[in-house]
Amino acid sequence: MLELLRKRRSIRMFTAEEVAPETVDLMLEALLRAPTSRGNNPWEFIVVDDRELIGKMSAAKEHGSEFVANAPLAVVICADDSKSDVWVEDCSIAAITLQYVACSLGLGSCWAQVRNRRHDADMSAEEYLRKALGLPESIRVECMIAIGYPAESPAPLPASRLAYEKVRRNVWDG
Repeated sequence: MLELLRKRRSIRMFTAEEVAPETVDLMLEALLRAPTSRGNNPWEFIVVDDRELIGKMSAAKEHGSEFVANAPLAVVICADDSKSDVWVEDCSIAAITLQYVACSLGLGSCWAQVRNRRHDADMSAEEYLRKALGLPESIRVECMIAIGYPAESPAPLPASRLAYEKVRRNVWDG
């Protein structure tokens, strides 16, 4: 697992190769096995492989989601917020689970935050995706994960660049 943590990087450039259905199925299994608070499973997942729709999704935010258009696959991580007061955390756990499993399968991925982001001055990114994907009003969108075969190979972050100053032992020591 530690090697996977070292290897996983945000990938924003993908090859044109499609992700095989059986590989998608493995990622879906991982999503559905993601832990949730009290086992409520408030999350919902929209798997998108339609290139035109992925292109529309890439315009969800004012900036920072353009790379989604390069991916042959995108997964929208969303939830019914009436099912859990910690739906954001549950969706975040599912999203990173998906990213690590994608990496373990030789795929690259990158998270595009949606919740609390703007599409433009008149509409939130969430509202934009709600319209584009036909989501009911009761569904909240946390993020989109772009997935595909990497067309870039960023080096793992060296251990010397890890923020060890963020770690304290036993007490906050200043």
